[in-house]
Amino acid sequence: MSRIQEILKKAEREGGVRRTRGLGDAAVSSGAAAIAPPMPLSTPRDMQVDRDDLAPPVARRAGAGAFDHRLVAALAPRSIAAEQYRSLRTRVRQAENGRALRTIIITSPGKGDGKSLTAANLSLTMAQEFQPRVLLLDADLRRPSLHSLFGISETPGLSDVLMGGATIDEALVHVEDHHLSILPAGLPPTHPAELLGSAAMRRTLDTLRTRFDRIIIDMPPVEPLADVHILTPLADALLMIVRAGLTEKPAIDRALHGLDVSKVLGLVLNEAASDSSGDAYNGYGYGYIAG
Repeated sequence: MSRIQEILKKAEREGGVRRTRGLGDAAVSSGAAAIAPPMPLSTPRDMQVDRDDLAPPVARRAGAGAFDHRLVAALAPRSIAAEQYRSLRTRVRQAENGRALRTIIITSPGKGDGKSLTAANLSLTMAQEFQPRVLLLDADLRRPSLHSLFGISETPGLSDVLMGGATIDEALVHVEDHHLSILPAGLPPTHPAELLGSAAMRRTLDTLRTRFDRIIIDMPPVEPLADVHILTPLADALLMIVRAGLTEKPAIDRALHGLDVSKVLGLVLNEAASDSSGDAYNGYGYGYIAG
């Protein structure tokens, strides 16, 4: 049985949230399942250093005043939703299993699955826990949204860097008080796929790896674009975001079959359930469903 089939069958066994007409099996599951045997990583106390000393030189800074209210990892860290993002962070660490997953792509089968929001909150939780440096990179050059979530300027950004209109230092934004750096997408270029597949993109990622210890890359949906397929060979891992009650099983199947599944850490179910405790953010629940 292929790994794709194992992922989908595991999701089906754990209970469905949507059925497609004509299908007798479930699309995705709302239960949580580990994607690898636990192997927690930690930094010994005597080796910890001040994160401000590690921060790369940046020309732009941003505060939390303009954050979108859905960035619960920063604005409501004690909420149930923020705890679920921390759980997702823990699952990623467990999946490392002794290997470094420094560059992780976040994508989805189609539009509206919540990939950008997941990338933003996951990056914030990683920046809160890890002593090393964390970068959130907006590589969705078609419909970028991270700049809107954080209330920062769209330009200069990745497209400007790749086309020689700005340096990395000029494009980077440091988020005050959250130890997170962001490289926004910049203005959408005419040929985004070609830009992502360029030698300039490879050089830019190589440079960023020397300056950051964890890079979370927000990418466009898998279908019907080539962007994710172009960048996946340059990344260490990939998380697929699916949405409860929206993403259908055939779409998940098609998206997985088009990728290098050895790099797929698992599927993450967005808006898996609501909570009866009155938590204001409980509509943004997450859980691993397969991996």
